[in-house]
Amino acid sequence: MSNAIKSQLKVYFPLALELLNQDTSTTLAAELLLRWPSLEALQKQPPHQLRKFFYAHHCRGEATMLRRLQLVQQGQPLTQDSAVIEPAAFRVQMLARQLKSLLSDIAHYDRKIAQLFAAHPDRFLFENLPGAGRALAPRLLSALGSDPKRWESAQEIATLNGIAPVRRASGKKSGKKASVHFRQACPKFLRQSFHEFAGCSIRYCGWARAYYEAQRAQGKGHHVALRALAFKWIRILFACWKQRIPYDPQRYLQALQQRGSIYGNAC
Repeated sequence: MSNAIKSQLKVYFPLALELLNQDTSTTLAAELLLRWPSLEALQKQPPHQLRKFFYAHHCRGEATMLRRLQLVQQGQPLTQDSAVIEPAAFRVQMLARQLKSLLSDIAHYDRKIAQLFAAHPDRFLFENLPGAGRALAPRLLSALGSDPKRWESAQEIATLNGIAPVRRASGKKSGKKASVHFRQACPKFLRQSFHEFAGCSIRYCGWARAYYEAQRAQGKGHHVALRALAFKWIRILFACWKQRIPYDPQRYLQALQQRGSIYGNAC
């Protein structure tokens, strides 16, 4: 639903995404779009009314407030075609109402997940992973599970969850070059979990950032580079999970240095 709102806003009201810091999953997003579903409606409001609205949603930072007010004041419509704006705004409001009605249930789920994760005996393997945080650590734990016999190798995890690519031979005869394809048949949520974790890790982990940048320097796209990084993380997580030893960044860097890896010097 959040993604559907974001998709609609890109069609006619992208300024809203800037005002919401690209997050369309909050009460702030739902209520802003229900009240002002278009740029025209938003720009009719005096600054003090906008301040009052954001203050009511605990957005009180003056620098952020001034930036938002300036965005509204200087905003230019993406389109002035009412045939585009009116149905898109109607759909955004419909989705915003649905989102608002679900937010309390989503919060309940989040609390329950946090409770279950805190009580899980394997949480120590995931709670301190760089960039995982409260959202991704439980998802990674669920992806690996608690049964020590569930996985035989990291390759098995990467293949099932869509991180490892599909390789297909270009012909029936041996010696033909294989082509590499993105894996479609997989649990999409689990693939996204590893993908998002890889993306978050480059902000907090030096070697992960260095590896990602090296992949990009080779001409690989953003998502291809993240999947390559996710594959490396899966190998690390599998070893930690199998041995029941938490990830230690210093220990891993030392191992990279001993192997002569260029990423072993990443801070």
